[in-house]
Amino acid sequence: MNKDADTDTYADTDTYADTDRYVDANTKTHTKAEVAAWLPEGFSTRKVATNGTRLAVAVGGSGPTLVLLHGWPQTSRAWARVMPALAKRYTVVVPDLRGTGDSDRPDGGYAKTNQAEDLRGLLAALDLTGPVAVAGHDIGSMIAFAWAAAHPEDVSRLVLVDALLPGLDLEAAMNVAEGGMWHFGFFMTPHLPEMLFDGHELEFFTATFTAMANPGTFGPEDLAAYARAYTGRERLRGGFEHYRTLLDDGRENRALLAGRKLPMPVLAVSAARSVTATADALAPYADDVTAALAPTGHFVAEEDPAWFTKTLTDFLT
Repeated sequence: MNKDADTDTYADTDTYADTDRYVDANTKTHTKAEVAAWLPEGFSTRKVATNGTRLAVAVGGSGPTLVLLHGWPQTSRAWARVMPALAKRYTVVVPDLRGTGDSDRPDGGYAKTNQAEDLRGLLAALDLTGPVAVAGHDIGSMIAFAWAAAHPEDVSRLVLVDALLPGLDLEAAMNVAEGGMWHFGFFMTPHLPEMLFDGHELEFFTATFTAMANPGTFGPEDLAAYARAYTGRERLRGGFEHYRTLLDDGRENRALLAGRKLPMPVLAVSAARSVTATADALAPYADDVTAALAPTGHFVAEEDPAWFTKTLTDFLT
């Protein structure tokens, strides 16, 4: 176990890709075949202890480091369709966020700046030095943004995909009194969402994913895999914990950016079938912002992998 001097966290690694099975924090056993079912060729998986938890991560490719952070209700599988092409140019690091997928589900630590510490420790354990490019989608964008705000020296380029950002535009977007989105407040509520979703995971995923994506994006196998990743109250709780810190995340982001701006180039990707306007929200907080409009719904990298890969690599080059 090695101490990371820059983060004051400890990290070690446990590779499970070459074993017959491993057991996650909830004692659910996964076979090697299940782990590898979606994993692109050339990637390996391992578990890394970092910042008081353990993250599952897939790593592949060679070149400059690119970290991909998924959203909710997804896992690292969200990037599977773009990982092979990106691995030709980059060392691609694709974790399951704290509380999701095959990562541990601790009771706390879901503040977006604390999850940035998870990722800093992860990279240290993998012996990948920065600064690195970071791309996030949905909740992953919130973590990527907090990482860039708290530790701008770590992030060479920042990519935010169909994101609402705490402290910038999220609070207005979730204000139901002004016609905002209701689900943020519902998911923030302790215990209740887990109780109501328990036993209805596949039904919810099918309705949500098909409504928010171009037709044909997700087949039955995709929907079943994501539903399994969130089946049961404990797995659901791990996902909802990301929402339960959002108001504090907003206050922290505003404090971090008081009197200064993000120094790195930022790519803000909105979607034609979505309501986000990330580039506009970022304008007061970053001088170098590139806006892009994806011809998709919410799940950009899965709906149009070729568009996403080209847009991302053009920005990073």
